[in-house]
Formats: sequence, structure tokens, C-alpha cells
Amino acid sequence: IKTMHVDEFDFELPSKSIALRPANPRDAARLLLVGSKLSDHHVYDLPKLLHPGDILVCNDTRVIPARLHGIRTGRGETTPKIEATLHQRTAPDKWKAFAKPGRKLKIGDTISFSDHLNCNVIAKNDGGEIELQFNLSGPDLDMAIAATGEMPLPPYIASKRQVDAQDLSDYQTMYACEDGAVAAPTAGLHFTPDLTAALQKADIEIEYLTLHVGAGTFLPVKVDNTDDHKMHSETGHISAATAERLNLAKAAGRRIVAVGTTSLRLLESAAIETDKIAAFSGSTDIFITPGYSFRYVDALMTNFHLPRSTLFMLVSAFCGLDTMQAAYKHAIESGYRFYSYGDSSLLERNDA
Repeated sequence: IKTMHVDEFDFELPSKSIALRPANPRDAARLLLVGSKLSDHHVYDLPKLLHPGDILVCNDTRVIPARLHGIRTGRGETTPKIEATLHQRTAPDKWKAFAKPGRKLKIGDTISFSDHLNCNVIAKNDGGEIELQFNLSGPDLDMAIAATGEMPLPPYIASKRQVDAQDLSDYQTMYACEDGAVAAPTAGLHFTPDLTAALQKADIEIEYLTLHVGAGTFLPVKVDNTDDHKMHSETGHISAATAERLNLAKAAGRRIVAVGTTSLRLLESAAIETDKIAAFSGSTDIFITPGYSFRYVDALMTNFHLPRSTLFMLVSAFCGLDTMQAAYKHAIESGYRFYSYGDSSLLERNDA
């Protein structure tokens, strides 16, 4: 993998391109096919854009209401307001979180979120990350977070409007079932029961894996060169039965189509050779930039990503930087909607 300057992944995005609500119905979102040429479609066209026999691999993680608002207590007269966004569970009663304002916290401080939920700061790390130990554990803690927290909408939406009840369903895929994500695997937000039925009719199967998306996915790249960026870690799993079914399909010449960069990252982390993956359970911090040799995934369905982001680097590795710069230019000029609630793209892998 070659070192690249982060500036190479920059582009101008007008703020009007950022979607603040999803398309309705969800599969009415637009879809840009990026292959030997660019062509404009809608997500509901997927059954005819994919090949019969293709396997879609979706991430069934479920977003928890991971943004908690509380006050620091027990240190003098002042009780500053603290916002904590949980992003990775490390024990039944412990989470890593990003705190705002982090400078107001010291190790040993207590943050109170409600009458029933509080925590102690047990570590402070780089980039505003803290580690919290809660007064509850396991399912009791899960229930208290669900009752107290709000949906952790990405900063580029939350800075423009309030989170509301509509987001509880909008920011969740229809097949979400494994609690633990603090950001949605957004490519999957476009799926509807009608689309799923149409895909099955077109002989396109759907398999599921789980990668709990962390808030680190939104962290800006603050270095000048790709080599110097430390990738965030996320936990996930692929069952042995799923791995076996995917490997048999791939051996039969069928294409593996990742729904979202999260599915792709987990499949590539589990790949042991170019035509096989192993069952997987644990964390991955795989960082994919141009020059990476893809081992397993043949096509990728994904939303439009931020300039200079690790995700734009990933799609540039998949299709080529020039191709993706041209695709994004076309998308902006054609009025495609960007980011989590925005439109989609279907990328065909280009190993050249």
C-alpha cells in the first residue's frame, strides 16, 4: 500500500448536498452505478443491476441511543454539563466514549445522567476519548442507556437540526437485530420489504454479519499522510455457517456484494485467501487505502462519504481515486444527496 497525501481525497461539497432526512420510501433513493461508466438509477432498480446468483452481505447491527447528556458531580460548586457518546463496550459495565467538553473531566470524576444512571471516569485517552465505568452492568445497563440516551445522529446532521422521534426508526435498518452500534450501517437504510422480495425473486440472496459501528467512523483524519493515521477499532462477528455458505457461493463463481463499508471491512478482515473467509469474532482496525489488494468482495453498495475521510479512501481503493473523484463530481452536479440519510451508489471493483 502506498503512502498518499490526505489532500488527494479532498473535494468541495456544497452544504445543500447533505441530506437531513432519508428518502421516502427508503428504496426511492437514487443510486449511482460506478462501473466501466457512470449511470443513474434508483435503489429499487437493484434487482436488475445485480447479477442473478449474487450474494448481498448486510450488517445486522442495531444502533443504541448512545448519546448521553449529564452533569459532572462531586467536585466543588460547579456542575458542568457533559455530553458523552459511547462508542465501544469494553466490559459489561464499561464503555469507551467521546466526551464534550472533555477538558472539564479528570480521572475519578463522576458523571450523573439520571437518578438511576451514573459513571466514573477511569481513563482519559487521546482525541477526547474517555473510559467510563457505570453503576449498572450487563442488561441493566443496556436498559438504562435505552431509557436515558438519544440516537447518536452524525455531527453533520445533529448540528443542523434536533434529533426527534422520527430518527428512532429512520436511523435503523429494517433488519437490525444485534444491539451495539453507535452509528448506523447506512447503506442498509435503503432496504424495504418490497425491495427484499424483489431481490429474492431475481435470484439474489442476502446473508448477514455483525459489525458494531463505532463513533470513530466520523473522526476526522488529522494527519497529512495516510501512513500516519491510526484507524479506530470496531468489534464484530461472522458465524461459521455464514462463512461456509459464502465460501461455497464464491467457489461457484457467484459475486459477493457488500452492503456498506462496514460489511466490506469485516469480510476483508476475515479473508484468509482470495476465495475464502473464516468465521470471525473480535475486533478489526483494518484501514483500506489505494494500493490495497481486495481479497473477497466483488462489488460494494455504499452511500456518499465525507471529503478526506477513511471511507472515501476505501471507495477510492475499490474503484480508483480518479474514478471516484469523477463519480462524486457527477453526483454533486446531478443533485445526489450525501451522507447517512443520502443516496446510494453501487461500485464494481476495479483491480486495475
